[in-house]
Amino acid sequence: MVEHIIEMLPDLNKAFFETIYMVGIALLVSVIIGLPLGVLLFVTDQGMFWENKLVKSTVGFLVNLIRSIPFIILLVLLIPFTILIVGKAIGPTAAIVSLSVAAIPFYARIVETSFREIDKGVIEAAIAVGATPWMIIKDVLISEAKPSLIQGITLTTISLVAYSAMAGTVGGGGIGDLAIRFGYYRYDTVIMFTTVILLVILVQLIQFIGDRWAKYADKR
Repeated sequence: MVEHIIEMLPDLNKAFFETIYMVGIALLVSVIIGLPLGVLLFVTDQGMFWENKLVKSTVGFLVNLIRSIPFIILLVLLIPFTILIVGKAIGPTAAIVSLSVAAIPFYARIVETSFREIDKGVIEAAIAVGATPWMIIKDVLISEAKPSLIQGITLTTISLVAYSAMAGTVGGGGIGDLAIRFGYYRYDTVIMFTTVILLVILVQLIQFIGDRWAKYADKR
């Protein structure tokens, strides 16, 4: 068993770093786009300083639409778009497109929820002293919700690890792909259990780092 794992180390190493690559890039994209999207969902809501029912309804509908589609189906639906963006439909780089599309609305809702936890009196006080909308977003919303936003990043990262494993079922690369090719198709239980252990360790590590980061950011 040990000899078999040693023999498979190059494949395991490659699969592990493919997973890190996919999750890392998709997380970056989801935060860059999901954060402002979450801000938009919050500040255009009823009673807020940029209240806009049309924008809120439209963006909310699109976010809910993408979130309601199971990831494995989303992978297939996005194949034409993926080919348009990266020129191919399989491999780690191609999987990043679907991972990003799935994670953006996921993180956007987490951002919106994090802002809803802020005491409205703090926002009203900022408006009363003449703070501009951008100042409120930067110095009140993001500042006050920082620990929750970090916890949201942790949750999104863990979800992306799970999504990346599913992407392996359709040739997306990474640990999931290795588990399917060797663990499932070749009935290699050693590799199957090894990949599961790798994923468990990775998720535990992400959770640990995320918890410590959120605790450090919480100045209350």
